[in-house]
Amino acid sequence: MFPSTSPDAGRETWPDGPRPGPAAPTRGQPPAPRTGPAVVDGERRERGGPRRARRSGEPARRSEDEIDEPEEEVVPPVEVRRPLALIIAGFAALLGVGLVLGAQTSGPGHRLPFAFIIFGVQLLFVLAWTMAMRPPALLLVGGISAVVAALADIAAVQTDIAGLAPLGYLAAGGFLAAVLGQLVRRVDRVRVTDSLGATLLIVVGVVALGTLIVLSRIPAGTQAITVCLTASGVALTVARLTDAVLPWPRLAPQVPRGAAGVVVGAMVGTLISALLGSYLVAPFTPTRAAVIGLVAAVTAVLSDLAVGYAEAGRLMAGEPPTMWVARHMQGPLGGFALAAPAAYAMCMLFL
Repeated sequence: MFPSTSPDAGRETWPDGPRPGPAAPTRGQPPAPRTGPAVVDGERRERGGPRRARRSGEPARRSEDEIDEPEEEVVPPVEVRRPLALIIAGFAALLGVGLVLGAQTSGPGHRLPFAFIIFGVQLLFVLAWTMAMRPPALLLVGGISAVVAALADIAAVQTDIAGLAPLGYLAAGGFLAAVLGQLVRRVDRVRVTDSLGATLLIVVGVVALGTLIVLSRIPAGTQAITVCLTASGVALTVARLTDAVLPWPRLAPQVPRGAAGVVVGAMVGTLISALLGSYLVAPFTPTRAAVIGLVAAVTAVLSDLAVGYAEAGRLMAGEPPTMWVARHMQGPLGGFALAAPAAYAMCMLFL
Protein backbone atom coordinates (compact mmCIF):
# COMPACT_ATOMS: atom_id res chain seq x y z
CA MET A 1 0.00 0.00 0.00
CA PHE A 2 1.40 3.40 -0.98
CA PRO A 3 0.57 6.52 0.98
CA SER A 4 -2.03 8.68 -0.63
CA THR A 5 -0.36 11.63 -2.41
CA SER A 6 -1.53 14.30 -4.84
CA PRO A 7 -1.29 13.39 -8.46
CA ASP A 8 0.91 16.50 -9.08
CA ALA A 9 3.26 15.94 -6.23
CA GLY A 10 6.86 15.41 -7.23
CA ARG A 11 6.36 16.83 -10.74
CA GLU A 12 8.59 19.74 -11.91
CA THR A 13 6.85 22.82 -13.17
CA TRP A 14 7.75 24.25 -16.63
CA PRO A 15 10.19 27.15 -16.39
CA ASP A 16 9.13 30.59 -17.61
CA GLY A 17 12.17 30.94 -19.88
CA PRO A 18 12.91 28.97 -23.03
CA ARG A 19 13.31 25.27 -22.84
CA PRO A 20 16.88 24.07 -22.53
CA GLY A 21 18.48 22.89 -25.72
CA PRO A 22 19.24 19.30 -26.43
CA ALA A 23 22.09 17.60 -24.77
CA ALA A 24 25.47 17.31 -26.34
CA PRO A 25 25.44 15.15 -29.42
CA THR A 26 26.37 11.64 -29.07
CA ARG A 27 29.62 10.36 -30.39
CA GLY A 28 29.63 9.86 -34.10
CA GLN A 29 26.90 12.41 -34.89
CA PRO A 30 27.78 15.94 -36.14
CA PRO A 31 26.59 18.88 -34.07
CA ALA A 32 23.52 20.70 -35.23
CA PRO A 33 24.25 23.97 -37.09
CA ARG A 34 23.66 27.26 -35.30
CA THR A 35 20.90 29.35 -36.70
CA GLY A 36 21.32 32.51 -34.63
CA PRO A 37 23.72 34.49 -32.51
CA ALA A 38 25.03 33.04 -29.30
CA VAL A 39 23.51 34.19 -26.04
CA VAL A 40 25.80 34.56 -23.04
CA ASP A 41 24.39 35.79 -19.72
CA GLY A 42 21.36 37.23 -21.43
CA GLU A 43 23.46 39.53 -23.69
CA ARG A 44 23.69 39.16 -27.42
CA ARG A 45 27.17 38.67 -28.82
CA GLU A 46 27.54 39.11 -32.53
CA ARG A 47 30.23 37.25 -34.31
CA GLY A 48 31.96 38.83 -37.25
CA GLY A 49 33.83 37.23 -40.07
CA PRO A 50 36.77 34.92 -39.67
CA ARG A 51 39.53 36.19 -37.46
CA ARG A 52 42.72 37.27 -39.10
CA ALA A 53 45.91 35.83 -37.74
CA ARG A 54 48.10 38.52 -36.20
CA ARG A 55 51.48 38.79 -37.80
CA SER A 56 54.65 38.75 -35.81
CA GLY A 57 55.52 42.18 -34.52
CA GLU A 58 52.05 43.58 -35.18
CA PRO A 59 50.48 45.28 -32.15
CA ALA A 60 47.30 43.84 -30.80
CA ARG A 61 44.05 45.57 -31.56
CA ARG A 62 43.08 48.03 -28.89
CA SER A 63 39.59 48.90 -27.89
CA GLU A 64 38.06 52.29 -28.59
CA ASP A 65 38.47 53.38 -24.97
CA GLU A 66 42.20 52.72 -25.12
CA ILE A 67 42.77 54.90 -28.20
CA ASP A 68 44.15 58.26 -27.07
CA GLU A 69 42.81 61.29 -28.92
CA PRO A 70 45.49 63.77 -30.00
CA GLU A 71 45.53 66.89 -27.90
CA GLU A 72 44.98 70.22 -29.64
CA GLU A 73 48.11 72.28 -29.94
CA VAL A 74 47.81 75.56 -28.09
CA VAL A 75 49.19 78.42 -30.19
CA PRO A 76 50.66 81.20 -28.04
CA PRO A 77 49.34 84.64 -29.02
CA VAL A 78 51.63 87.01 -30.86
CA GLU A 79 52.95 89.79 -28.67
CA VAL A 80 51.58 93.27 -29.37
CA ARG A 81 54.52 95.64 -29.60
CA ARG A 82 53.43 99.05 -28.38
CA PRO A 83 56.25 101.11 -29.96
CA LEU A 84 55.46 99.56 -33.33
CA ALA A 85 51.74 100.34 -32.97
CA LEU A 86 52.60 103.96 -32.13
CA ILE A 87 54.86 104.26 -35.18
CA ILE A 88 52.16 102.91 -37.50
CA ALA A 89 49.63 105.30 -35.94
CA GLY A 90 51.95 108.23 -36.60
CA PHE A 91 52.49 107.16 -40.21
CA ALA A 92 48.71 106.88 -40.77
CA ALA A 93 48.19 110.36 -39.29
CA LEU A 94 50.91 111.93 -41.47
CA LEU A 95 49.56 110.22 -44.57
CA GLY A 96 46.04 111.45 -43.87
CA VAL A 97 47.16 115.01 -43.23
CA GLY A 98 49.20 115.06 -46.44
CA LEU A 99 46.31 113.81 -48.56
CA VAL A 100 43.79 116.22 -47.00
CA LEU A 101 46.06 119.25 -47.37
CA GLY A 102 46.91 118.22 -50.91
CA ALA A 103 43.23 118.10 -51.78
CA GLN A 104 42.89 121.71 -50.62
CA THR A 105 45.45 122.82 -53.21
CA SER A 106 43.34 121.40 -56.03
CA GLY A 107 41.21 123.78 -58.05
CA PRO A 108 39.89 124.33 -61.61
CA GLY A 109 42.89 124.32 -63.92
CA HIS A 110 45.24 123.68 -61.00
CA ARG A 111 45.26 119.90 -60.47
CA LEU A 112 48.95 119.12 -60.91
CA PRO A 113 50.08 119.71 -57.27
CA PHE A 114 47.47 117.28 -55.99
CA ALA A 115 48.38 114.83 -58.77
CA PHE A 116 52.05 114.90 -57.70
CA ILE A 117 51.06 114.18 -54.09
CA ILE A 118 48.88 111.28 -55.21
CA PHE A 119 51.69 109.93 -57.37
CA GLY A 120 54.08 109.95 -54.40
CA VAL A 121 51.56 107.98 -52.33
CA GLN A 122 51.12 105.56 -55.23
CA LEU A 123 54.86 104.93 -55.37
CA LEU A 124 54.86 104.18 -51.64
CA PHE A 125 51.95 101.80 -52.21
CA VAL A 126 53.80 99.96 -55.00
CA LEU A 127 56.96 99.68 -52.92
CA ALA A 128 55.20 98.42 -49.79
CA TRP A 129 52.83 95.96 -51.44
CA THR A 130 55.30 94.44 -53.89
CA MET A 131 57.88 93.89 -51.15
CA ALA A 132 55.22 92.45 -48.81
CA MET A 133 53.44 90.13 -51.25
CA ARG A 134 56.47 89.27 -53.42
CA PRO A 135 54.81 88.29 -56.71
CA PRO A 136 56.90 86.58 -59.39
CA ALA A 137 58.98 89.01 -61.48
CA LEU A 138 58.81 91.53 -58.65
CA LEU A 139 60.68 94.29 -60.49
CA LEU A 140 58.51 93.86 -63.56
CA VAL A 141 55.26 94.03 -61.60
CA GLY A 142 56.50 97.06 -59.65
CA GLY A 143 57.59 98.86 -62.81
CA ILE A 144 54.31 98.20 -64.63
CA SER A 145 52.34 99.35 -61.57
CA ALA A 146 54.33 102.59 -61.40
CA VAL A 147 53.70 103.26 -65.09
CA VAL A 148 50.00 102.52 -64.67
CA ALA A 149 49.90 104.94 -61.71
CA ALA A 150 51.46 107.74 -63.76
CA LEU A 151 49.12 107.13 -66.70
CA ALA A 152 46.09 107.03 -64.39
CA ASP A 153 47.02 110.40 -62.87
CA ILE A 154 47.52 111.93 -66.32
CA ALA A 155 44.18 110.56 -67.51
CA ALA A 156 42.43 111.85 -64.39
CA VAL A 157 43.80 115.35 -64.98
CA GLN A 158 43.64 115.63 -68.77
CA THR A 159 40.31 114.00 -69.69
CA ASP A 160 37.54 116.37 -70.71
CA ILE A 161 34.87 114.64 -68.61
CA ALA A 162 35.73 113.45 -65.12
CA GLY A 163 35.00 109.73 -64.94
CA LEU A 164 36.40 106.37 -63.95
CA ALA A 165 36.28 104.71 -67.38
CA PRO A 166 39.87 105.61 -68.40
CA LEU A 167 41.16 104.43 -65.03
CA GLY A 168 39.32 101.13 -65.42
CA TYR A 169 40.87 100.53 -68.84
CA LEU A 170 44.33 101.29 -67.47
CA ALA A 171 43.81 98.90 -64.55
CA ALA A 172 42.77 96.06 -66.88
CA GLY A 173 45.65 96.73 -69.27
CA GLY A 174 48.22 96.96 -66.48
CA PHE A 175 47.02 93.69 -64.95
CA LEU A 176 47.25 91.86 -68.28
CA ALA A 177 50.71 93.29 -68.94
CA ALA A 178 51.95 92.20 -65.51
CA VAL A 179 50.58 88.68 -65.96
CA LEU A 180 52.07 88.33 -69.44
CA GLY A 181 55.41 89.55 -68.12
CA GLN A 182 55.36 86.79 -65.51
CA LEU A 183 54.50 84.18 -68.14
CA VAL A 184 57.52 85.03 -70.25
CA ARG A 185 60.06 83.66 -67.77
CA ARG A 186 59.90 79.92 -67.15
CA VAL A 187 60.92 80.33 -63.51
CA ASP A 188 58.01 82.67 -62.79
CA ARG A 189 55.53 80.73 -64.92
CA VAL A 190 55.04 78.08 -62.23
CA ARG A 191 53.93 80.60 -59.61
CA VAL A 192 51.89 82.87 -61.84
CA THR A 193 48.57 81.23 -60.89
CA ASP A 194 49.20 81.76 -57.19
CA SER A 195 50.23 85.40 -57.74
CA LEU A 196 47.20 86.55 -59.73
CA GLY A 197 45.53 87.96 -56.62
CA ALA A 198 48.65 89.80 -55.49
CA THR A 199 49.23 91.31 -58.93
CA LEU A 200 45.59 92.39 -59.17
CA LEU A 201 45.67 94.04 -55.75
CA ILE A 202 48.81 96.02 -56.54
CA VAL A 203 47.58 97.30 -59.91
CA VAL A 204 44.05 98.08 -58.74
CA GLY A 205 45.36 99.76 -55.57
CA VAL A 206 47.42 102.38 -57.43
CA VAL A 207 44.51 103.08 -59.77
CA ALA A 208 42.12 103.40 -56.81
CA LEU A 209 44.25 106.19 -55.36
CA GLY A 210 43.90 108.02 -58.68
CA THR A 211 40.13 108.27 -58.14
CA LEU A 212 40.86 111.07 -55.67
CA ILE A 213 41.99 113.27 -58.57
CA VAL A 214 38.79 112.50 -60.45
CA LEU A 215 36.76 113.25 -57.32
CA SER A 216 38.44 116.64 -56.93
CA ARG A 217 37.03 117.67 -60.34
CA ILE A 218 33.42 117.00 -59.28
CA PRO A 219 31.34 119.69 -57.51
CA ALA A 220 31.58 119.15 -53.75
CA GLY A 221 34.24 116.54 -54.44
CA THR A 222 37.02 118.35 -52.58
CA GLN A 223 34.81 118.61 -49.51
CA ALA A 224 33.97 114.92 -49.81
CA ILE A 225 37.69 114.13 -49.95
CA THR A 226 38.26 116.21 -46.83
CA VAL A 227 35.50 114.47 -44.88
CA CYS A 228 36.26 110.91 -46.01
CA LEU A 229 40.05 111.06 -45.74
CA THR A 230 39.88 112.81 -42.38
CA ALA A 231 37.55 110.13 -41.08
CA SER A 232 39.81 107.40 -42.51
CA GLY A 233 43.00 108.93 -41.10
CA VAL A 234 41.48 109.43 -37.65
CA ALA A 235 40.04 105.90 -37.65
CA LEU A 236 43.38 104.30 -38.58
CA THR A 237 45.31 106.41 -36.06
CA VAL A 238 42.91 105.81 -33.17
CA ALA A 239 42.72 102.09 -33.94
CA ARG A 240 46.50 101.72 -33.74
CA LEU A 241 46.75 103.87 -30.61
CA THR A 242 44.09 101.73 -28.94
CA ASP A 243 46.03 98.59 -29.86
CA ALA A 244 49.09 100.09 -28.15
CA VAL A 245 47.12 100.68 -24.93
CA LEU A 246 44.36 98.04 -24.88
CA PRO A 247 44.65 95.28 -27.53
CA TRP A 248 41.56 93.46 -26.26
CA PRO A 249 39.73 91.28 -27.08
CA ARG A 250 42.20 89.66 -29.44
CA LEU A 251 40.64 88.86 -32.79
CA ALA A 252 43.12 86.05 -33.48
CA PRO A 253 46.18 84.79 -31.60
CA GLN A 254 48.38 85.25 -34.66
CA VAL A 255 47.22 88.83 -35.40
CA PRO A 256 48.44 91.52 -32.98
CA ARG A 257 45.20 93.51 -33.17
CA GLY A 258 42.27 93.98 -30.83
CA ALA A 259 38.57 94.43 -31.52
CA ALA A 260 38.43 97.52 -29.30
CA GLY A 261 40.77 99.42 -31.61
CA VAL A 262 38.74 98.62 -34.72
CA VAL A 263 35.43 99.64 -33.13
CA VAL A 264 36.72 102.75 -31.34
CA GLY A 265 38.60 103.93 -34.42
CA ALA A 266 35.52 103.69 -36.65
CA MET A 267 33.37 105.49 -34.06
CA VAL A 268 35.82 108.35 -33.53
CA GLY A 269 36.31 108.76 -37.28
CA THR A 270 32.53 109.00 -37.75
CA LEU A 271 32.28 111.59 -34.97
CA ILE A 272 34.98 113.77 -36.53
CA SER A 273 33.30 113.61 -39.93
CA ALA A 274 29.99 114.71 -38.37
CA LEU A 275 31.75 117.69 -36.77
CA LEU A 276 33.27 118.64 -40.12
CA GLY A 277 29.86 118.41 -41.75
CA SER A 278 28.51 121.07 -39.41
CA TYR A 279 31.11 123.57 -40.71
CA LEU A 280 30.91 122.77 -44.42
CA VAL A 281 28.49 124.36 -46.84
CA ALA A 282 25.59 122.70 -48.62
CA PRO A 283 24.98 119.95 -49.67
CA PHE A 284 26.82 118.81 -46.55
CA THR A 285 25.01 118.40 -43.25
CA PRO A 286 26.21 116.69 -40.08
CA THR A 287 24.09 113.65 -40.92
CA ARG A 288 25.35 113.29 -44.48
CA ALA A 289 28.93 113.86 -43.42
CA ALA A 290 28.54 111.25 -40.67
CA VAL A 291 27.19 108.67 -43.11
CA ILE A 292 29.93 109.06 -45.74
CA GLY A 293 32.54 109.35 -42.99
CA LEU A 294 31.29 106.12 -41.42
CA VAL A 295 31.61 104.25 -44.73
CA ALA A 296 35.14 105.58 -45.32
CA ALA A 297 36.28 104.92 -41.74
CA VAL A 298 34.94 101.36 -41.63
CA THR A 299 36.43 100.61 -45.05
CA ALA A 300 39.86 101.89 -43.97
CA VAL A 301 40.07 100.05 -40.64
CA LEU A 302 38.80 96.78 -42.10
CA SER A 303 41.31 96.99 -44.93
CA ASP A 304 44.10 97.59 -42.41
CA LEU A 305 42.88 94.61 -40.38
CA ALA A 306 42.74 92.39 -43.49
CA VAL A 307 46.37 93.21 -44.20
CA GLY A 308 47.28 91.96 -40.73
CA TYR A 309 45.45 88.68 -41.34
CA ALA A 310 47.18 88.25 -44.71
CA GLU A 311 50.60 88.78 -43.15
CA ALA A 312 49.83 86.26 -40.39
CA GLY A 313 48.71 83.74 -43.02
CA ARG A 314 51.97 84.11 -44.94
CA LEU A 315 54.02 83.59 -41.78
CA MET A 316 51.99 80.50 -40.81
CA ALA A 317 52.51 79.09 -44.30
CA GLY A 318 56.25 79.18 -43.71
CA GLU A 319 57.11 82.09 -46.01
CA PRO A 320 60.03 84.24 -44.85
CA PRO A 321 59.12 87.62 -43.35
CA THR A 322 59.29 90.58 -45.70
CA MET A 323 61.01 93.94 -45.33
CA TRP A 324 60.14 95.46 -41.94
CA VAL A 325 59.25 98.94 -43.23
CA ALA A 326 57.19 97.69 -46.17
CA ARG A 327 55.33 95.18 -44.01
CA HIS A 328 54.05 97.82 -41.61
CA MET A 329 53.38 100.54 -44.20
CA GLN A 330 51.10 98.16 -46.06
CA GLY A 331 48.11 98.50 -43.74
CA PRO A 332 47.59 102.31 -43.72
CA LEU A 333 48.35 102.57 -47.45
CA GLY A 334 45.82 99.85 -48.20
CA GLY A 335 43.26 101.57 -45.98
CA PHE A 336 43.50 104.90 -47.84
CA ALA A 337 43.58 103.14 -51.22
CA LEU A 338 40.29 101.38 -50.46
CA ALA A 339 38.73 104.47 -48.86
CA ALA A 340 39.30 106.54 -52.03
CA PRO A 341 36.81 104.71 -54.30
CA ALA A 342 34.42 104.45 -51.34
CA ALA A 343 34.52 108.26 -51.05
CA TYR A 344 33.88 108.59 -54.80
CA ALA A 345 30.91 106.18 -54.64
CA MET A 346 29.35 107.95 -51.64
CA CYS A 347 29.79 111.35 -53.26
CA MET A 348 28.06 110.21 -56.45
CA LEU A 349 25.25 108.31 -54.72
CA PHE A 350 24.59 110.24 -51.53
CA LEU A 351 25.37 113.92 -52.22
